[in-house]
This record gives sequence, structure tokens and C-alpha cells, in this order.
Amino acid sequence: MIVVHQDEMGPTTMRRKLFGTDGVRGVANEEPMTCETVTRLGMAVAARLRQSARPARIVIGKDTRLSGYMFESALAAGIVSMGADVWLTGPLPTPAIAFITSSMRADAGIVISASHNPYQDNGIKLFARDGFKLADDVEAAIEQLMASDQLQTQRAAPELIGYSHRIDDARGRYVVFCKATFPRELTLDGLRIVVDCGHGAAYRVAPAVFEELGARVIAIHHEPDGKNINDGAGALAPQEMCRRVVEEKAHLGIALDGDADRVVMCDEHGKIVDGDAVMALCGTRMLRAGTLARATVVGTVMSNLGLELALRGAGGSLVRTQVGDRYVVEEMRRGGYNFGGEQSGHLIFLDHATTGDGIVAALRVLAVMAEEGRSLSELAGVMTRTPQVLVNVAVGRRLPIEELPDVVRLIASIERDLGDRGRVLVRYSGTEAKARVMIEGPDEAAIRAQAEEVAAVLARCCRV
Repeated sequence: MIVVHQDEMGPTTMRRKLFGTDGVRGVANEEPMTCETVTRLGMAVAARLRQSARPARIVIGKDTRLSGYMFESALAAGIVSMGADVWLTGPLPTPAIAFITSSMRADAGIVISASHNPYQDNGIKLFARDGFKLADDVEAAIEQLMASDQLQTQRAAPELIGYSHRIDDARGRYVVFCKATFPRELTLDGLRIVVDCGHGAAYRVAPAVFEELGARVIAIHHEPDGKNINDGAGALAPQEMCRRVVEEKAHLGIALDGDADRVVMCDEHGKIVDGDAVMALCGTRMLRAGTLARATVVGTVMSNLGLELALRGAGGSLVRTQVGDRYVVEEMRRGGYNFGGEQSGHLIFLDHATTGDGIVAALRVLAVMAEEGRSLSELAGVMTRTPQVLVNVAVGRRLPIEELPDVVRLIASIERDLGDRGRVLVRYSGTEAKARVMIEGPDEAAIRAQAEEVAAVLARCCRV
């Protein structure tokens, strides 16, 4: 069956221009990621969260990209100008800001990061006081406030301008939080782990967490210079990690992206273990222990058919959402589920964290390894992957897929060929000017040719 999405956005998101599926994102120093717009965003957030009894408190964290310092200053200036207080953490993973926001009872948390994108890009992500990403309607209200004239009349009086503080122990707080998610009766003694920090936000905390739990850590890509974040490193480029695992005779590798909210692992042979494999591994164990809420894992339309089959074989099920970790979390909260994620490595363990956390996810896998005394390659064998091909194609226009007859006819023909042995998914990205064509089926060479054919027709139809 074909699943077609106009893009990765929900109905409310479609009405917004500034916010996408994961906050505001763009090229640094170009709209919307300019100091002027970011300052105004800070003003609007502070105005929206204004308290009558006390100044609002807003936590700001960032990753390691060069423009982070500029946007940190711009955001802080906008926030304090409205009478709210700012608490700065410095470079920390996105999930760390969610945790600190909640633990400090702050009114909001803001992360300055473009996640897995190159250093030239940057973005703004917003968290509510409970550590979950702001609801679509709240982001829409902030965007409307930014476009209005109200902000100019709501500036704080000179004596009510907010304060800017620095949380000196933020890194230590998060390390302690991560370690607390690992069973107290277990250690990582004797394990050798290659940790690829992607020159990103976890460059200090990730090695510290695994070392303090007893592992011998071989850290790579842990020297950020502002421009090397995600550059041939981390979760989107794990080849060096895989090579080093084999070279160092390590037990596994852990690769994080720029803001460490996703993880990709590899086993002792250097074979990739992605988010789907981790969901199969952990989901089946949680089923066995009776700790998987409603015996269900929440995945996305991109999750491999092999994950669904592995869970079904263990007595569980898979619920799919549109692509985007925020939609996975929304479905988890709506349906009362406690585990879900994406093939890309966003993994959400709601019993421990409110958002995707690469370090926490890796610790859950390590806990299974320690409890069962088995290698990652053995554990990952719980899932047999159905061949899956993904082709990205640049598009000039986002025309509704169903209004492109040539594309619709081609997809229908491929579906008839696949029958019940595969799936076709065509969707637009919510963060890039691209369409994504995914096909699953028994013959990888055949589905690759089919995906490239769909991509070519789609590119022709959506050319500017």
C-alpha cells in the first residue's frame, strides 16, 4: 500500500511559515536565522511565557557550531529585554536541555542547533517546562506574536530587565542523569567502546558517561572547532567509527549526531545497528519483561518491515506515525506508549526521557548486553531487515503528490509489482527542499531502480 505525505508537518504546522517539524532552521546569517529574527523570537517567547508573580525563567543551550555564540547572545538579549531571566548551559545535547528545563522548573528551554546539518546551518528548538517540545499551537502563537506590533509595547521597564545567568554545573547534572538510567547493579567493566561525538554537543559528556560506568572509551571526533560538526563524522557518517571498532578490537561503536538526540551503533564486526534494530532489540526485551506499555512500539512510516515482523513474532505490535520524532512522541503520549523512535536513531524511552536521547538509548542497549552477556551482533539478530532503498531528490516546488499523474501511475505500477511483499512511500522533507522516495521489497537491485525512476519523474514534475 502506498503512503503519501505532502510533507513531514501536521495540520497546524502547515499554517506556520517560520517553524518547521523541528523548530526554526536555516543558513546562519540568512533569514530566518539572523540575529534580528532570533532576537525577536526571544522576545516573543518571553512575552508568551510572562509570569505575574515572578520573572519567567528560560534555559538556553547550544551545540558547537560557530554561529551558536551569536545566536545565544541574540536570544538572551531578546528574552531579558522582556523582563525574563536567562540560564545559559553552554554546549550540551538537546536532551540535556530538555532535562535541565524540567528539573529546574524553568518555564521553557531553547536549543540552538541544526542537529545533523553542516555547520553553516543553525536552528532553534523550543521545549515546554515539562521537557517536551512545545505544542504546534504554542509555536504558532509565538510566530504570530513575532509578526505583530505588540512586542514593541511589551518591553520591560529599565528596572525590570531580566538577568542572564550561567549554569556552571550543567554538564555534570546531565552526566548524573544519564548514568541514573543505567541499572545500578550493572557496570560496563571490561567493555571497549568507540564513541564518535561528531564534533558536536556531546563531545565532553558522552565519553564521561561511559567511562564513569566502567568502560574503556576510545573517543573520536571530539575536538570541535566551530566548523567541523557533523563533517564526515557522527551518526550520519559512521564509517570511521566502524573502522575504528574493528581496528581497536572494540566491543561496539556509538555515533551521535551534532546535538546528540540520535544515535547509530555498530557491532564488534563494524556492522551498522540503526534505530530500527535498536527498537527491535529493546522492544522484544521490554515485551519479555512486561515493561512495554500496551505491548506496542511507536515507529514511523520509514521503519523497516523487519521491525514490525520481529515485534509481531514476540507478541507485540508496531504503530506508525509520519516522520519526525515530535510526531512519535505525540503518539506515545496520546496512546499511553513508553517506547518509540525512528530508523535514523531518534529513540525515545519515555520512562527515562522526554525526547530522543542518543546517550540514554545507547545505555539501554548496553544494559541488555550486560544482563544477557551477549554481543551486539547476536542481539541485533532479533530482526531480519527487509531490503529498503531511500532516494532523495531536490525539488523546486512542493506540488501535491496526488496531483502529479505521471508519478501516481508509476507508483501504482510498482505497487502492483510488489504486492504484499513491500511498500512504497513518497513524501516531502519538512526541513529541506527535497522529496524522499522509499521502497521496500525482496530484491534490492530492483527496488533501487524503481526508486530512482520515481525520483527522476518527481524531479521533472517539481522543477521550478
